[in-house]
Amino acid sequence: MTSSSGCFIVVSMAILFLLAPASGLLNRDFIDANCQRVKNKPFCVETLTTYPPAIAATGLLPLAEVVLSLGVTHAEKTAAFAAEAAKTDAALKTQFSECHDAYVGIVASLKSATLELKDAPDTANYDVMVSGDDTRRVTALIGKNTDKSSKTLIEMTLQMDKLLDLAAGSTDAVDDDDENVTRRA
Repeated sequence: MTSSSGCFIVVSMAILFLLAPASGLLNRDFIDANCQRVKNKPFCVETLTTYPPAIAATGLLPLAEVVLSLGVTHAEKTAAFAAEAAKTDAALKTQFSECHDAYVGIVASLKSATLELKDAPDTANYDVMVSGDDTRRVTALIGKNTDKSSKTLIEMTLQMDKLLDLAAGSTDAVDDDDENVTRRA
């Protein structure tokens, strides 16, 4: 019985290994369509081709949903970090609290963009773009600080900017695809 189970696992893994590259090649077109619309193409390609949910996306809309979800996750982690920093650093409590509020706004905008993506991708794109105002606000609040928490939050904010660029590219790709479908109809 053990050898049958072992054989089944080996055969299953072999099939997955053979199918994974083929499906990855098909989905690479969606990733390329997204990455053509961003400022930092190498970051986009590296991030999306190494993130399993992005690789598994079967279209521009599902890929955009994955990218927005990735942005929400990072924004939530960053908001939690800012909230914790506000509790532990009395001297910068107000600044970190405002940074937390900015990230709560980013989370709300990205979640709103996710809901709007299918029916109004141009509005979803706007919601993503507005989030850049919040990252600039965070940078203005703590960008010149030299303490460890501020530097960490700035690094997280730089990462958020890159993820927002990916999100803007993905919502733009969906909007472009939606317009092309409408013109063909």
